[in-house]
Amino acid sequence: MYTLYYYPANANAAPHMMLEEIGADFRLSLVDRATEAQKSDTYLKINPNGRIPALQDGDLTLFEAAAIVLYLADTHPEAGLAPRVGTPERAVFYQWLIFLTNSLQEELMIWQYPDRLTGDDKPAEAVVKTGAQARAAAYLDVIEDHLAANDPYFLGDTISAADLYLTMLCRWARPMTTPPRARPAIARLLDLTTSRPAVQRAYAAQSITDGIA
Repeated sequence: MYTLYYYPANANAAPHMMLEEIGADFRLSLVDRATEAQKSDTYLKINPNGRIPALQDGDLTLFEAAAIVLYLADTHPEAGLAPRVGTPERAVFYQWLIFLTNSLQEELMIWQYPDRLTGDDKPAEAVVKTGAQARAAAYLDVIEDHLAANDPYFLGDTISAADLYLTMLCRWARPMTTPPRARPAIARLLDLTTSRPAVQRAYAAQSITDGIA
């Protein structure tokens, strides 16, 4: 049985959606950020970075949401959440998943937590926040153009883990000046993913009641 360490609406959302889609046996273990449990000695033995999520599968412990997503996709190929290894489609899948975690997610994190870079410098914080939002918006525009040309998912008519990962990030990005749903192709993808029972179960299990994305 898998154990997913989580906190509601954190980066564990995409792995949680994956586990629900796969239909695997798993349990959730809350890492309470309200009490800074992610910095506890117990959790640091699981993820030395003190970040959420982490996944345990027997003797294997993984951190980094994208790595967990890839592991689950590979371990459960029957779920069809990633193309077959060695195919051009798999290469495209890698491209978009890495783009999401390395580019869009990074800018969203800076936008949400600019003080991690600026400390108590409020004028600098405002500059960093504005710049990060602009870069995140530009990345969303790139995604919008791709989805509009391929319709409706990253890989055309086949849903993949990349689409679930984007769904997670779009929820974080809802407060942006131009939110993800302002882009028609992204909005269509989100309508499709958020209507999936597995996605709804994942967010319900985390007691998230203010919408998915």
